[in-house]
Amino acid sequence: MTTKRPSARERLLDAADRLFYAEGVHTVGIDRLIEEAGVAKGSLFYNFSGKDDLVAAYLAGRDERRRARIARHTEGLTDPVEKLLAIFDALHEAVTSPGWNGCAFANASAEAAPDSVEAVAQRTYRVWFSDLLLELATEAGYADPAGVAGRLRLIYDGAVASSRIDAHPAAALVAKDLARLVLEAAPRT
Repeated sequence: MTTKRPSARERLLDAADRLFYAEGVHTVGIDRLIEEAGVAKGSLFYNFSGKDDLVAAYLAGRDERRRARIARHTEGLTDPVEKLLAIFDALHEAVTSPGWNGCAFANASAEAAPDSVEAVAQRTYRVWFSDLLLELATEAGYADPAGVAGRLRLIYDGAVASSRIDAHPAAALVAKDLARLVLEAAPRT
């Protein structure tokens, strides 16, 4: 039985995902990506308009996987407070996975210009994530849902940073405990 070889686009995206995440968007060049993907240079430009387009596709894939992971952890839950806490379980899954190297969006945009594809991807994800927290905090009936969502986002961001900078994967579980305290203490309408 023969298995179908992934398309050049798929191989380029796979190589970009591995290399960009492990080594950085700005340090990995086109020639290295092409070599790693095992494609001809023309395949890159047939599938993507250039490196920025490939970076945008890489980050869109990371965004999609992160959203799917959160959805998996909140699936079947009806209580919005439990959904908010489950987001930290999704984070724990991410930070304890092999090869965890921090937030792909923050890593990619660290040296990027404010209007770059990296910065746009980061803003897109952040808006979605902020809206999710606000929606769930509102649904839970908190008197100040924006304040609750902001506190949870800050705790989440701290756990992401600590898990990477301090090599502390349990930071996500500590963050979940802190989030629970915030949710218990916040007044409801």
